[in-house]
Amino acid sequence: MLAIMLGIALVAGAAYVFLSRPLAPEVGYVTLDGEATSTQRLRGKVVYVVFWATSCATCIKEMPDLVKTYERYAPRGFELIAVAMAYDPPEYVANYTRKHGLPFKVVLDKDGSIAAAFGGVNLTPTAVLIDKRGTILSRFVGEPDFASLHAAIERELAS
Repeated sequence: MLAIMLGIALVAGAAYVFLSRPLAPEVGYVTLDGEATSTQRLRGKVVYVVFWATSCATCIKEMPDLVKTYERYAPRGFELIAVAMAYDPPEYVANYTRKHGLPFKVVLDKDGSIAAAFGGVNLTPTAVLIDKRGTILSRFVGEPDFASLHAAIERELAS
């Protein structure tokens, strides 16, 4: 009887954790390239949304690893959106993006509404990993452990 109750408790706990994960907010945005789109259009893909600034040393340090991550997983249905914070001058973001050939979508959060929709992001870098159904799986503040991030991306792409 105790084993059955323990089993039920484990299943209920796992269901609670799975079902209590928040959905990513549905926000529209325009990329630096002028593409108007939304997070809703990314359903069916594994998505990493990173909030960054050109004045953030950690953001700049992690950018080459983000490029490698994107190039490694994009062919399998992975998307990366780099959201520049509202205080970052648009010309700095455009210059950095162009100079470093960022291959993923870069967005200017001109009024802070995207950061607000994702829970009031104030610190950079802050990122979220979103599954194919639009559920936020993980939130990262600071540079992520890229080995763990890659393992999570691999799991989600395989599901």
